[in-house]
Amino acid sequence: MADDTSSIMKESDDVTLNFGEEDELDHQKRLKHPVAVFFHVFFRAAAVLTYVMCEFFSSSFITNFIVLVLLLCMDFWTVKNITGRLLVGLRWWNYVDEEGQSHWVFESRKGTPGSRKISAVESRIFWLSMVVSQILWVVFCFVALFSINFKWLMVAVVGTLMTGANFFGYVRCKMGSKQKMSSVARNFLTAQFIKSMFTAASTTASDSKAESNQPQK
Repeated sequence: MADDTSSIMKESDDVTLNFGEEDELDHQKRLKHPVAVFFHVFFRAAAVLTYVMCEFFSSSFITNFIVLVLLLCMDFWTVKNITGRLLVGLRWWNYVDEEGQSHWVFESRKGTPGSRKISAVESRIFWLSMVVSQILWVVFCFVALFSINFKWLMVAVVGTLMTGANFFGYVRCKMGSKQKMSSVARNFLTAQFIKSMFTAASTTASDSKAESNQPQK
């Protein structure tokens, strides 16, 4: 997945590099990257199951929050840096140029004669897990909102944003759109993520202080 970084750095706008197509698929029903597939599904499933069942194992919101955020971070890093490249031949990333401007790059792997094709099975697993997990986190947000459980709403929002960032990035790679990413949408996503993290930190600190001030029995 070599690219000419120096030429990319000269671009002044958000960039989409369409130097390959993902529809060159190997339709054999086998996994070429079983370890990558396992961790791609494992971290997503673990985060969802932990959100649903964590109160059965621990009554401490702080502990549950930390475990969930760690799982979401591991899922985000794994999908963005490893499984997207191996399973579907896609990659998205961001860089800041010398003038301090942020640029987004969406890439798809170029197929060459003799190169290994993308597994159709792995591609289906990749996209199915992306869509299902995104839907589940959105549902969790609505459930927490309508049940007026703002602590868990905060966790569900963090999960939605972190899974949504990868989902949006890979959809852009898949579509190969030439249009620029909307600066309003990008700024909104970033602002909401930062806001949710600050809210989580302040809530965690408040809960910790309240627990420490409770009289010992």
